[in-house]
Amino acid sequence: MTQQKGAVWYEHLHTEKHTGARRGRLHTPHGTFETPMFMPVGTQGAVKGVNNRTLKEIGSQFILANTYHLWVRPGDELIAEAGGLHKYMGWDQAILTDSGGFQVFSLSDSRKLSEEGATFRNHVNGDKMFLSPEVAMRIQNNLGSDVMMQLDEAIPYFETYEYIRDSMQRSLRWADRAQQYHKKTDTQALFGIVQGAGFRDLRTESAKELVKMDLPGYAVGGLSVGESKKEMNRVLDFTMPILPEDKPRYLMGVAAPDSLIDSVIRGVDMFDCVLPTRVGRKGTLMTKRGRVVIKNSKYKNDFSPIDSDLEYYSKNPIRTNQFGNLAQYDLPSYSPYQNLSRSYLHHLFNANELLGAQIASEHNLRYLLNLMEEMRTAIEEDRLLEFREQILEDYGYNKANARLF
Repeated sequence: MTQQKGAVWYEHLHTEKHTGARRGRLHTPHGTFETPMFMPVGTQGAVKGVNNRTLKEIGSQFILANTYHLWVRPGDELIAEAGGLHKYMGWDQAILTDSGGFQVFSLSDSRKLSEEGATFRNHVNGDKMFLSPEVAMRIQNNLGSDVMMQLDEAIPYFETYEYIRDSMQRSLRWADRAQQYHKKTDTQALFGIVQGAGFRDLRTESAKELVKMDLPGYAVGGLSVGESKKEMNRVLDFTMPILPEDKPRYLMGVAAPDSLIDSVIRGVDMFDCVLPTRVGRKGTLMTKRGRVVIKNSKYKNDFSPIDSDLEYYSKNPIRTNQFGNLAQYDLPSYSPYQNLSRSYLHHLFNANELLGAQIASEHNLRYLLNLMEEMRTAIEEDRLLEFREQILEDYGYNKANARLF
């Protein structure tokens, strides 16, 4: 179950005996990283409110950047001139770039779709632009990301069967065009995207045709877009077994704790989502004991730690290798989650201090990265179902009328 060829390849380490969940490693030109993993989103070449040193401290491995936004500004050619996105943003670990399709297709009022691609006006200055599978590959080649995504159409989940069938089949043709255009196979890996909404026959067709292309990895798209979690799990149940066991599997746009665990149980290795930083900037925390809206008045006089159960520093071996002797690098007395109070963070938000959004964003990312670290251990020890039940209980999923994500 291990493929050792190309820029990016998957190494299988263990299968959890009760669920079939996978524990592995992803080898890339910028290092080897542990799976299952969560990837923070750095849309414009930066994770909002969190610097690169902090990202490493809290255990980030991959980060995701947005092809569309970097194409619009500062421009992929400028980034290529700078030596690629890794050098441009000062990040020496792996980067995954999406195709830009989601952003383009969200501009429904200004874009026109054809077999060739999408014509639209960008959101910055209204300039007319054209995105095709080949253009998306050219941009991502210039960015130099470790993993590139094919261009596909981002469609609503609840569309007609005919529309979803036609869109899925066009995305397959676009995947073939992207593969033909891709020339940097020694340094960059192209992932295909399975589409088909909730229709089993369309998902099956999409997955089987992509597998025939023998791509380095596969993503499942078009989920977490309004359908229920039960429905998402149903789609994963019949889609994931079609995908190769020796290739990485990526579920796009998911970050809710229960969905992460349930998707790992179904064989997913990689996740990304803007959720942790987006809700963090608005004052919502993901903690070991559930959701906390820190701007609420009940926290004004709450001098307890932000999250006394969450360790700030990651024990991720990537961080250990990067910084050497942890004892010389860490400051054991420092943890914003244990040494700062909820009252203080409440004050920062109500005073509109930028530090509040920074701390909350960093905290939420650390919560999810730590969750994935603990999940990897649970898989290794064949106790993922017990781990799931404990997380659901601690986070509050079992409470009546629980407000979750």
